[in-house]
Amino acid sequence: MKYLSALVCASAIATITLSAPAFAAPVTINLWAVDRPDQPAPQLVDDFNASQDEIHVEYRQIQFADLMSDVMRAYAVGKAPDIYAVDVPFNAMLASKGALLDLTDMAETSDVIHVDDYYAGPIASATWDGELYGIPKATNTIALFYNEDMFKAAGIDTPPATWDELLEDARKLNDPSKEVYGLAFSAQASEQGTFQFLPWVQMAGGSWDKVNGPGGVEALTFWKQILDEGLASPDTISRSQWNSMSTFITGNAAMAISGPWELDRLSKEADFNWKLALLPVEKEGGPRSSAIGDYNWVVFKSTKHPEEAFKVLEYMASQDKDMYQRFGQLPAEKDIEIPSTGDAEMDQALKVFQEQLQYAQPRGPSAEWPKVSKAIQNALQAALTGDATPQEALDQAQSQIDKLVN
Repeated sequence: MKYLSALVCASAIATITLSAPAFAAPVTINLWAVDRPDQPAPQLVDDFNASQDEIHVEYRQIQFADLMSDVMRAYAVGKAPDIYAVDVPFNAMLASKGALLDLTDMAETSDVIHVDDYYAGPIASATWDGELYGIPKATNTIALFYNEDMFKAAGIDTPPATWDELLEDARKLNDPSKEVYGLAFSAQASEQGTFQFLPWVQMAGGSWDKVNGPGGVEALTFWKQILDEGLASPDTISRSQWNSMSTFITGNAAMAISGPWELDRLSKEADFNWKLALLPVEKEGGPRSSAIGDYNWVVFKSTKHPEEAFKVLEYMASQDKDMYQRFGQLPAEKDIEIPSTGDAEMDQALKVFQEQLQYAQPRGPSAEWPKVSKAIQNALQAALTGDATPQEALDQAQSQIDKLVN
């Protein structure tokens, strides 16, 4: 009887064990970005993983220098991540290759992501052939920093609103005896040079795919005049945005063109009063423009878990409201109010950057953007060094661009 009872008990336990539902392992989503530990991606991944147990995101940090090469190699051998943070000008290139998942329908039915909530520029950078292939991660742009103390000393009451006023103010503020330039900016032969130059082309009525028209020539002629008159440092053609801004921070430039990534450095290092203004327009009443930077979240088409990957993107987007407070990055959604930082100069600058973003435009979009940008960079170098006239340099660039986009 004892044996029979034990047998019955064992059988019952086995029956319960077999009938009990198995606990499903969480779906694993691989996410790659350049973000360091103190930046959004790894922290938001940790937050997401802690918020639920159905999806587990594995984060991999990649180096900026390997941003495209690593992911393209992985894609070529069928090992692309599910989610990737792509530098905005390269979103279209990946989409054009058929590498990315079309997110249009998912976004249209999402309760979290609403395309109309974003600035037009970031959304345009994530759009290819009329469809949405990315969700803005964060955004940035460029505007005009100016040394308020130098302006007052020179009797200048307001920042320049037009190109002519910028030139006039730069002449007044330029002081070679004190090693002070009127303006600092970057015309480097890199993506930074293209990033800074295209807004001027657009404000003059040109575009990235028609750079040798009157607008492009006027913009490059204006840049050349600034350098020819010695109103900006001769090494403007080789300096990065970071180094150009250093000239402003040390008091060796009265104005500088740069972005919100400089705000923390300015607040800590500048020993003068400074403010921010919108980029001057070509003529009073003329169109405004600026550049779009930062990254977009994209999902590779090869993912085995598109719905789960999109849920991760929805979570990321839901945290945009805290993007500046937590990480010092501007949210790409236009109606998010950034609370006061407690620093009047920084608060003023943030408001201007958010206004400037209303006019900012993407680089491209173009499937051949790296080559298009290189053609523009070469034109900048040729014209600013005097090897060619602005028209000749841009004609050469246009001939290359036409072959790429037609």
